[in-house]
Amino acid sequence: MTTRDSILTAVALRKTYGSTPALDGAEFTILAGEIVALMGPSGSGKSTLLHCLAGIVAADSGTITYDGRELSAMSDAARSTLRRNDFGFVFQFGQLVPELTCLENVALPLRLNGVKRKDAESRARSWLERLEVADLGHKRPGEVSGGQGQRVAVARSLVTGPKVLFADEPTGALDSVNGERVMQLLTDAARSTRAAVVLVTHDARVAAYADREIVVRDGRSSTAERAA
Repeated sequence: MTTRDSILTAVALRKTYGSTPALDGAEFTILAGEIVALMGPSGSGKSTLLHCLAGIVAADSGTITYDGRELSAMSDAARSTLRRNDFGFVFQFGQLVPELTCLENVALPLRLNGVKRKDAESRARSWLERLEVADLGHKRPGEVSGGQGQRVAVARSLVTGPKVLFADEPTGALDSVNGERVMQLLTDAARSTRAAVVLVTHDARVAAYADREIVVRDGRSSTAERAA
């Protein structure tokens, strides 16, 4: 795998919070359509690495290149546009807007991009159907189960057609049955759209859905070897 083959690459990333190093030379690369799991114990730096890769947090040093563009050379506004148009996000607790219906939550990224309500909600309905929660469109997040809400969050993350999906412990708040189904739906949907997925997890069952695993420990990264 070479840098020119990748859609997102990080080299020698370092990030310190106070006197505590979160990243200490971490490296990363992912191809279009590939699913990569970032694994490691709590406090290893895997979530910090994801946040740097997504342009949410700036690294102290090192380079991150997305689709030929270096993130550190972009303005804050350009990085915000990138996150809105090219990146999708799924977090552990979904982070749906409680005042909006599930349909409105999924349509929200499109509405923020200027898509008319009718078109945005039509695309949102399609994604709710693909995630097997089409009947929940009229309900608010507080009226659905955790597993259902996370499927809505996955639909929201994919509705804009992102090139990279960042998933930070997407099944961490779910039981094993709901977690398995969310991962099946998430990975199937991502593969169908050729979205690359950066998946942070400490669960080997979740990491098994990835094409490749990278272990983060003490702020450093290494490729995990899988049994044949």
